[in-house]
Amino acid sequence: MRQFAFGLFAALRANTFIDRGLMSVALLGISMPPFWVGLILIIAFTLVLRWLPATGMFSATGGGDLPDLLLHLILPTISLAVVPLAVIARLTRANVLEVLNQLYVRTARAKGLRPRTVVLRHVMRNTLVGTITILGLEAGWLLAGTVYIETVFAWPGLGAMLVQAILQRDYPLVQGGVLLVAAVYVLINLVTDFLYLYLDPRLRHA
Repeated sequence: MRQFAFGLFAALRANTFIDRGLMSVALLGISMPPFWVGLILIIAFTLVLRWLPATGMFSATGGGDLPDLLLHLILPTISLAVVPLAVIARLTRANVLEVLNQLYVRTARAKGLRPRTVVLRHVMRNTLVGTITILGLEAGWLLAGTVYIETVFAWPGLGAMLVQAILQRDYPLVQGGVLLVAAVYVLINLVTDFLYLYLDPRLRHA
């Protein structure tokens, strides 16, 4: 939910230096392809700083335990999450600004409610209804982006498996992989629809 927090914080500080800075970073994140971000991270954190491993799921000299796995997962995760984080942050900012101008928010402020109460009780819940839509779409982006990220980081995952299956013309494996990705995408959108019902009680009586 960090992307939601970034968008909310930027909207509450609209037209300030903080807002312009966060949205500029978000715009930069949208403009960068994930595989390019991965290459830059490898150069910065592996070749220059030597903090994190570049490729693979485990170190050749490591123990193959959970800490080693998590260490190798840092750079691929950041590379894959940059674009969705930026998109959701910008959309959240736009939704929050729209909700802040609604009459019920102005009424809550006029009643003397604390700003934190207004944001938590009235703004956040109604903003999430609009933001949930993009979450389902970004899930498809994440599933598709694994092909690039796993290729860059030599990560043995579903995306790399599909690439190898296509190159080797293993059609049954390609069909099975595509079917699995499609099923996961449908399930994510189904969960999104249930979240609509939870966040907006009006839909339960429609």
